[in-house]
Amino acid sequence: MKADGDAALHEIDRFGRGVGWIAYPGESMERASHAVAVPNEESETNDVWVFDPIDAPGLDDLLADLGTVAGVVVGLDRHKRDSAEIATRHGVPVYVADWMTGVADELDAPVERFGSRLADSGFEAFRIRDSSVPPWQEVGFFDGETLIVPESLGSASYFRGDRERLGVHPMLRLTPPTKALSGLNPERVRVGHGVGVDERAALAVEDALSGSRRKAPRLYARTLRSALGI
Repeated sequence: MKADGDAALHEIDRFGRGVGWIAYPGESMERASHAVAVPNEESETNDVWVFDPIDAPGLDDLLADLGTVAGVVVGLDRHKRDSAEIATRHGVPVYVADWMTGVADELDAPVERFGSRLADSGFEAFRIRDSSVPPWQEVGFFDGETLIVPESLGSASYFRGDRERLGVHPMLRLTPPTKALSGLNPERVRVGHGVGVDERAALAVEDALSGSRRKAPRLYARTLRSALGI
């Protein structure tokens, strides 16, 4: 499911001030990364915030088209990915939520902590999940238009039930993060696994949350059949 070796940058989720990419487009996990540009009032360029990135040839050129990298963000405790390498290359810190434990110690780069706002990015930051069973620390980001969900929602095939554009992570299907993700009304959603949603995005989120438990058995059965080659 998770590829390694030579990456091949595949662009996804382009909109006016942002872009996403999948570094290994052939893998089943469809690990997606994103960058969003924010106008900098003190300069003539945009600040670019990079979320849960995986490195690939041509990435720096892709980011340069948006502006100057201001920070690299880890939104899930398991999503260290290539954050430290990319941050070091651009001379910026890796940003980690102030309540997340462990991950900051594992990053070979300067770390900045953030609370309810992600520095000067324009994004509000909120807890999606903070649990020990299963171990899971995830922070979401919302700027009034773009919602970034690193792990709890995804569009890769193993996330989605019948007729779902977004689905809740298989491990959370019976306990979906409804309280954290309801009522935000985003124009677009970006996820850590798969292509995002740009049309009727708020409805896609609500459908994923409301159908999570009901559609879980069929999704689990389909995943099992796929794993067994049936």
